[in-house]
Amino acid sequence: MSSDATIEVEGIVKHYGEVRALDGVDLVAQPGKVLGLLGPNGAGKTTLVRVLATLIEPDAGTARVTGLDVVADAARVRERIGLAGQYAAVDENLTGLENLTMVGRLYGEDRATAKARGSELLERFDLSDAADRAAKTYSGGMRRRLDLAAALVAEPPVLFLDEPTTGLDPRSRLSLWAVIENLVAGGTTALLTTQYLDEADRLADDIAVIDHGRLIAEGTPNELKDRLGGQRLEVRLESARDAPAAVGALVPMADEAPGVAGHDVTVAVRDTHGAIVEAVRRLSDAGIEVEDLSLRRPTLDDVFLALTGHAASEDEDEAPDGDRDAQERVA
Repeated sequence: MSSDATIEVEGIVKHYGEVRALDGVDLVAQPGKVLGLLGPNGAGKTTLVRVLATLIEPDAGTARVTGLDVVADAARVRERIGLAGQYAAVDENLTGLENLTMVGRLYGEDRATAKARGSELLERFDLSDAADRAAKTYSGGMRRRLDLAAALVAEPPVLFLDEPTTGLDPRSRLSLWAVIENLVAGGTTALLTTQYLDEADRLADDIAVIDHGRLIAEGTPNELKDRLGGQRLEVRLESARDAPAAVGALVPMADEAPGVAGHDVTVAVRDTHGAIVEAVRRLSDAGIEVEDLSLRRPTLDDVFLALTGHAASEDEDEAPDGDRDAQERVA
């Protein structure tokens, strides 16, 4: 394992009965970077986060956080990490300040120090005006920011973000993205699991894709996109009945068989220079009317679809219901 890495995972295996949630996963997160962890439902993302956060023990393999073994040095690891999940873990009957003060007290701070740290974080997360309001009166975005603030009470160098923006409106998501970017700019290392591929594209320096508990691809967002080759010509037809004729007109430009979905035809073009002009000419010569036409790079959605066979979805359900207690037990 690299002595420079903040998070190191080597051959991690985890079973839930006959379900092999993790099947020999290896990955590395570098200091001050965001490692995005992508995968379909049940791929093992949340299970891996729980292993790294010392909530469950692996059945085999080794994992280290800031050089500490997550099993042998679990207590010391917990002193160095923060965990924010997709559901805000706050006490709804306490105020924002009381929630953060309580967390500080649990970390061993005296009341005055814990309260001062709580006030500092509330200001940092733009929650000062709601400091004395019960958390149950907070909006979803405010609760998520409070949850992230609670994960930072002890100023951990490593932050685990498990689906942190699930269910948030676009404005709240953008706000939380900015907070995460500021944390990483300040030196925090983050492991981010997400089903929002635009989120991974914006925040992640590196991406690891897992499926059925195994690592199937890794690299920077651009490296993963480059694996799909050149740019995509996307054509929106006036009539879906013209799709076969459009494919016939455009196939000489294609690197592979064009894709068709209703009114839409997608072509991986061999040569992007003048591709739009040529496509318009070919379609016009074929008498095909076009509603829209554009040229773009592959997205992470395209990468995800190519790697896993289907689009990303929003729900996570990795362990059988009977194993939920085991997932939550602190190792």
